[in-house]
Amino acid sequence: ALSPGGITACPLIPRRDFLPRGSGIVTRRPLILQLIFSKTEYAEFLHCKSKKFTDFDEVRQEIEAETDRVTGTNKGISPIPINLRVYSPHVLNLTLIDLPGITKVPVGDQPQDIEYQIKDMILQFISRESSLILAVTPANMDLANSDALKMAKEVDPQGLRTIGVITKLDLMDEGTDARDVLENKLLPLRRGYIGVVNRSQKDIDGKKDIRAALAAERKFFLSHPAYRHMADRMGTPHLQKVLNQQLTNHIRETLPSLRSKLQSQLLSLEKEVEEYKNFRPDDPTRKTKALLQMVQQFGVDFEKRIEGSGDQVDTLELSGGARINRIFHERFPFELVKMEFDEKDLRREISYAIKNIHGVRTGLFTPDLAFEAIVKKQVVKLKEPCLKCVDLVIQELINTVRQCTSKLFLPALLAARGGEKRAAPGGGGAQHRPPLLLKLSPPLSLRSAQQRNTQTNKKRAVPNQVIRRGWLTINNISIMKGGSKEYWFVLTAESLSWYKDEEEKEKKYMLPLDNLKIRDVEKGFMSNKHVFAIFNTEQRNVYKDLRQIELACDSQEDVDSWKASFLRAGVYPEKDQTENEDGAQENTFSMDPQLERQVETIRNLVDSYVGIINKSIRDLMPKTIMHLMINNVSRGRGGRTGAPGAAGRSPPHRGGRAFDDPFGSLPPRGWVPSTSGRYSAIPRLELNPSGSLPPRGWVPSTSGSYSVIPLLELDPFS
Repeated sequence: ALSPGGITACPLIPRRDFLPRGSGIVTRRPLILQLIFSKTEYAEFLHCKSKKFTDFDEVRQEIEAETDRVTGTNKGISPIPINLRVYSPHVLNLTLIDLPGITKVPVGDQPQDIEYQIKDMILQFISRESSLILAVTPANMDLANSDALKMAKEVDPQGLRTIGVITKLDLMDEGTDARDVLENKLLPLRRGYIGVVNRSQKDIDGKKDIRAALAAERKFFLSHPAYRHMADRMGTPHLQKVLNQQLTNHIRETLPSLRSKLQSQLLSLEKEVEEYKNFRPDDPTRKTKALLQMVQQFGVDFEKRIEGSGDQVDTLELSGGARINRIFHERFPFELVKMEFDEKDLRREISYAIKNIHGVRTGLFTPDLAFEAIVKKQVVKLKEPCLKCVDLVIQELINTVRQCTSKLFLPALLAARGGEKRAAPGGGGAQHRPPLLLKLSPPLSLRSAQQRNTQTNKKRAVPNQVIRRGWLTINNISIMKGGSKEYWFVLTAESLSWYKDEEEKEKKYMLPLDNLKIRDVEKGFMSNKHVFAIFNTEQRNVYKDLRQIELACDSQEDVDSWKASFLRAGVYPEKDQTENEDGAQENTFSMDPQLERQVETIRNLVDSYVGIINKSIRDLMPKTIMHLMINNVSRGRGGRTGAPGAAGRSPPHRGGRAFDDPFGSLPPRGWVPSTSGRYSAIPRLELNPSGSLPPRGWVPSTSGSYSVIPLLELDPFS
């Protein structure tokens, strides 16, 4: 029973008055009522199973007392059900669940979200495909406003499991009736509607007998002109008979699928028990075997989450390898593009570099050293996005380990390992990063930059190529026009269009991407949306009278994904605007024509070469992280997990001993991965005390040590 009147329909079925009655919300906990045919009449509660209740007034008092024990006496609610069995010769085998009616306004000790709590409680029961829904609606209320039928339609849109019960037929206004409803014409249900007439509060206070109430109900249907022709299909006795018949048929229909589901669960349990069949309580090695099995299972789960071949695929959120893939291909490229250099500062630095290299002499040719000096300074800026990418991947690996370990019932071990591996955002994480070395190719030279500059300028975006589709909310439409509104957006290489819906038939607007950029927008105080804005760099209106369009997503991940899509379309993020205190000096800064040509030449080459470096890092950084971090963690997760005493091994010391870490933590400084998947102590030069990168000109060889190989003259991270 889902709404008013349901609580009165339940006691009429077993022909006993045992449910609490009153005004307001009376049913404050779900009541699971099991009716069992028996020659003797009594009731039993699950929470006091040894006691048999023969007086049904005591049953009512026990229901009220048990409700108050959990919810209190001031209208509180609880989803914990009360289980009651009623044995009687007047019932058919049937199970009913009486649920609280939906409350709109909280009273007493009820929380502010009482309506949503009750709805969630009801949905837990009626969402099961094996259950029938008894939607109780009073006849003196419009059927279209029935909360019971509304919720039933949410979980049973075709009405296959819903039985309508119409109460209070005797309280309708004179001249009106519910004939169309009971004949299943107004809002059809496959199982139809049944009308009942319950006792009024006056009848209950006057101790009107249940049998007398049933006789009065029968008389009402036989004497009413609108219901006389269907009197044999109305009333509580017919409702009980229909419920028993419908439940029997429903069980017969759902039993095959239930049987196959139980058989599959039984096979799964038997397979799991088979693994522990040889374990004996007196076996001294059973703990070691169990631990080894759990660690091996951890390794399998970890590999499946990273490689994306898990048996149980999560359809609600990204996890493991999918999140790392998103960092590599969306978050990291976006962070690289944000590191754009300021045009005025760059030209000024180039001119100063040229003048300082020439010194007292007047230079005739563009100096290579000026190009190298400027490029070194620009490439160093790429270090921060790379380290941020490493930190994000480390955090995702930690989350993956935490998810895998939660299955092994090792919360203490997880907390210890997670605390050791967690990289502090303030700066402690640098010690735990793997040594990364990016060999930038081709060699640094003006010639290579010129060649790449020519090739890059020939590349053009493919027109009409759809980059992304999805729903976005325009957040800053005029309030007079309805406030924020959701549209279906289509992003191509040349334009951004939005439509009324995903059918893309009614186009609202098409915005060219020329001179557009992206900026972040702070989330509103009362808003749950994450917002970013698109604006025109030439201070033109983007859409009608708006200088910028604020687009909102449900999560920060969606915002990052859309930013990455705009990045592929050539819409870059806004550069950080910093106040230049030397503005007056900039305004007076001037160059002679020869110096200006040299500055322009180097500026174009720097732009081209930084693009080369950017592309190389974008390609090599994910590969380096995969090789030095993720693959090593996957290979080293097993290690010597089965060796006794491995858990108590002391930290390794330099001097040739191997470092084994079965949980995939990063090695101490000076320890490098070997071909076996373990870590070996290789002496490193102390020229780089941070341990994050090897010295310039030193690269790892196949043996795991560092060898001197002539690299580029440019080392961006030295």
